Amino acid sequence: MKDSEKLRSLIPHWIDHNHEHAAEYLKWAEKAEQGSDNIKEAAKALDKVNWALIQALDELGGPIEYDHPPHHHQHHH
Repeated sequence: MKDSEKLRSLIPHWIDHNHEHAAEYLKWAEKAEQGSDNIKEAAKALDKVNWALIQALDELGGPIEYDHPPHHHQHHH
């Protein structure tokens, strides 16, 4: 598999993973007594990262279409 094809497969996973983290950050920002503004800024920063990744994916030709869904797994933090 070419590097560009690998990236077309990896980038959607990265974007999904960043969405998961951003949602978790916002959940915890609501619970935080201190530092909540900075936690919310971190979630916004992930939105900017995702925007750049979406642009990169578009430049590479978009996500690779699979006959079957790619393997999804949980990340434990």
